[in-house]
Amino acid sequence: MPRSPAWTHDELLLACALVVENAWNELREGDPRVVELSDLLRSLPIHEGAARSIPKFRSIGSVSRKTSDLASNHPSYAGTPTKGGRLDREVISAFIARPTEMLLAATALRQGISTGELYTIPQDPDELDDEGNSAVEGRLLARWALYRERNRALRARKIARAEKLGQPLQCEVCDFDFGSIYGDLGRGYIEVHHRLPLHVTGLSETRLDDLAFLCANCHRMCHKSRAGQSWRTPDALRAEIAPSSS
Repeated sequence: MPRSPAWTHDELLLACALVVENAWNELREGDPRVVELSDLLRSLPIHEGAARSIPKFRSIGSVSRKTSDLASNHPSYAGTPTKGGRLDREVISAFIARPTEMLLAATALRQGISTGELYTIPQDPDELDDEGNSAVEGRLLARWALYRERNRALRARKIARAEKLGQPLQCEVCDFDFGSIYGDLGRGYIEVHHRLPLHVTGLSETRLDDLAFLCANCHRMCHKSRAGQSWRTPDALRAEIAPSSS
């Protein structure tokens, strides 16, 4: 019988949110929240049919054991921790450092699942880096953000408003201007990116003010994942490149 695939950041985000809301205590198999999460994890569009081909995939027992891993690997846990993996520790650290933001991410993921939108959005190659890593909030929220950013009508409205206001179409991180470098070929071209993650700004319709202009390089760096880290905002990326450019 095939083994269940390893837990992903998306799944650990949802499981750890339950642990945090339970005062960093594990949840037993009989807890209705464990039963609900088991059903939810089996429905996620991540593991390509594992829920259908592996009967015990994200079973109630396995979900309860994972909450034990997360609770017992918290630094303040007094007993002997269970065996947790690297991703477990990354998610635990993120919830300790940014509990409100991580709980918002878990809520956003649940909302995206409940509305059905996350089941219709196709996979995006940029939701994972070249090594297969995702941001600590997971790949599904990244997939959702990328899908919205590539909405041609939204990007066109953002560009049209900037041109109407006489604002330059240049990268807000490095000031790159496609028109200045490529002439007519690059004139009017720029990419857009959310200033803050969707779970911070909310899941309502994206406003033009929620989007920043970025060149292709800076846009990719904002989406580039590092193990255990959150998504990089344009402001954070600008702060990273400032020391090297001075």
